[in-house]
Amino acid sequence: MPAYAAAVKRQDPDRFLTALFAPPARRDVLLLLYAFNHELARARAVASEPLLALIRLQWWREVVEGERKRHEVASPLSDALEAGLLARADLLEMIEARELEAGPAIPDQVMFARYLDGSAGALAVAAARLLGDADPERARPLGRAYGLAGQLRGVASLAAQGRCQLPEDVLGRHGLGIHDVIADPVSDAMRAVRAELAAEGLASLQPAHRRFSRASIAAALPGALARRDLRRLGVVAGPRGLGDKLAVMRAAFRGWV
Repeated sequence: MPAYAAAVKRQDPDRFLTALFAPPARRDVLLLLYAFNHELARARAVASEPLLALIRLQWWREVVEGERKRHEVASPLSDALEAGLLARADLLEMIEARELEAGPAIPDQVMFARYLDGSAGALAVAAARLLGDADPERARPLGRAYGLAGQLRGVASLAAQGRCQLPEDVLGRHGLGIHDVIADPVSDAMRAVRAELAAEGLASLQPAHRRFSRASIAAALPGALARRDLRRLGVVAGPRGLGDKLAVMRAAFRGWV
């Protein structure tokens, strides 16, 4: 197993699980794509200030635009881009979305949707394109929903870092500001915020319930976990249970999410 694949198994076990259903000939590149996504997510998490996060993201932008750099993810990523297995436009969209994390807050649902579309949504599109789906854009709402579920699952862990990435206009409707969420991420008001956003996420998934080929289903499988997470409003980040794993397996064998 390549080092980047082992890193995905540790750091992004959900997507590692779903990648196991990809065709063997594309599985390593899919895991490489997920490793790249994790590097982008780390940019803000490990930076002591937003400017440093933007510098890290610019480093990855240079890689995607064609500059070769020695790195366990960047080097094989350059190979995959040059081989045409991944689309530069998809990866640049992911970088642009992560740049929004460097701001002090996400002001409204329009910007929040842009962030989810460009991060987890664009990742799902890139995965579907890699796996040969004839219409990779149809994976975007599934990826976006998984990204939303991840934000709701991770409210407390982000608060511990002094951060909140939920839209300020939704928080305001429930009498909250960013600092309130950081101070108490499990308040009654926060549960109401979670419920509102989860309901919207589930509604957006309804038209996305569609069939994928056996070759491309792995790109859509995070959506199976998103459905379960968005229905469990009080869920927090933690190890997946047997029910989650069975839901992924069921969706993979049936070919639809």
